[in-house]
Amino acid sequence: MDCREVVKIENLNFSWDNNRLALENVSLGIHNCEVVCIVGPNGGGKTTLLNLMLGLIKPSSGSIKVFGETPEKSRYRIGYMPQYLKLDLQFPLNVMDVVLMGRLHCGFWGRYSRNDRIIAERVLDEMSVADLARRPFAELSGGQRQRVLIARALACEPELLLLDEPTANIDPGFQEHFYDKLRELHKRMSIVMVSHDVGFVSSEIDTIVCVNRQVVVHKSTEITADTISGIYGYNVKIIDHTQDLSAIHKNRHQQFHHHEGCSHD
Repeated sequence: MDCREVVKIENLNFSWDNNRLALENVSLGIHNCEVVCIVGPNGGGKTTLLNLMLGLIKPSSGSIKVFGETPEKSRYRIGYMPQYLKLDLQFPLNVMDVVLMGRLHCGFWGRYSRNDRIIAERVLDEMSVADLARRPFAELSGGQRQRVLIARALACEPELLLLDEPTANIDPGFQEHFYDKLRELHKRMSIVMVSHDVGFVSSEIDTIVCVNRQVVVHKSTEITADTISGIYGYNVKIIDHTQDLSAIHKNRHQQFHHHEGCSHD
């Protein structure tokens, strides 16, 4: 398998305009067809790291390359599912319209080809929402919207897929389908998935990136209850389900404002 480096980050620092340091001295490599899960507390810098990969913001210092280029030049090779879609729900868009937005080369008011629509139909089917294609997006449940946004990210046929909280608001039954789809997708693309929920299926994840201003990288096989406790600042249990490793929150609604960085020896 081609194991070229897809994302290369070196000595990166990022501060917001108020000089608040969001990410400090980050160095990270993500390789072809690797599945990476970014975990960490609220405000730790997870989404900021994704935005840097997309070129939506620029580092204060250090460097980031995506496919050997600046993120801006590589954006057409990236599929992105945001945590929140900035879309006026009063605007009369149906599900197919939203997914077609993922055909980046066309632009919002572009004329979509027959092939664009075939691809949009295919990814809707892959995410089990093909029957919703003509339904107004505003009428969907939170879980249905989440599936549609994942389909939109896949519509550009990306080489790198960035997912910000992809399993938020979706029912447990579809979560299993999502991880099956993740297994299939990673054969043809690199995947970076942000999750605030530390319940994850380790057999589908190659690398865990712990982000709390600083970054520490682990292979998924190295993750223990102590590692997760160090990230979130409270005890968790590790439960083995059919050889899949899951870390379970004691209280998934707890806020984490007191903990600095990952705790490692």
